[in-house]
Amino acid sequence: MTNAAPRILRNFHDQLMAAYGPQQWWPAQSPVEVIVGAYLTQNTSWRSVERSIVNLVAHGVMNLDGLRAIPEEELRSLIRPSGYMVRKAAAIKAFVAFLDREHGSSLARLAAQPTSVVRRQLLALPGVGEETADAILLYALLHPVAVVDEYLRRITDRHGLAPRQRKYAEVQQLVHAAFEPDPPEFRGPLLNEFHALVVAVGKNHCGPRARCEGCPLGPFR
Repeated sequence: MTNAAPRILRNFHDQLMAAYGPQQWWPAQSPVEVIVGAYLTQNTSWRSVERSIVNLVAHGVMNLDGLRAIPEEELRSLIRPSGYMVRKAAAIKAFVAFLDREHGSSLARLAAQPTSVVRRQLLALPGVGEETADAILLYALLHPVAVVDEYLRRITDRHGLAPRQRKYAEVQQLVHAAFEPDPPEFRGPLLNEFHALVVAVGKNHCGPRARCEGCPLGPFR
């Protein structure tokens, strides 16, 4: 990780924004839908997640009351398109129980806690790793944290900014440093767009095999 890495990564944001424009991610109608989507998207495609979300919305359970009341077996059936439905249904139920128990069933109360406290609580829940916790923090609870996914790891590795063996926290620190000069009130929206833009360029160019022709980040290689 070089001293210039944060500046280069910040330039990546600007280049990708010029190429793709605002992504308006996360595609959801409510914070609850964001949280459910963060669980469902583990180890599957977003297209599969969308099918599960359609099922949940159609059955009127894409809300805390609905998720609390629905029998776990029925929840499994509705989220089946996303795969791993037994584990994911149990994890979603565990989140709702945690919110009820620790925060009076209020996402606003959860979001009002310091980022480090919320992150620690989320990571203690079943089915929540660092990427899922940070996606919930950033997109549902509006905390300015960077999400480190496979696309970002490929990009930072292939551009010599952070080798693949770097720990999640180290890559996240790199992203935070990239946006540290920006005004605090802008960091959350910038981190939101940056992650979405990374996903866009990752899908188009930075898969398991790099497809560099026409990549907006080509000039940085």
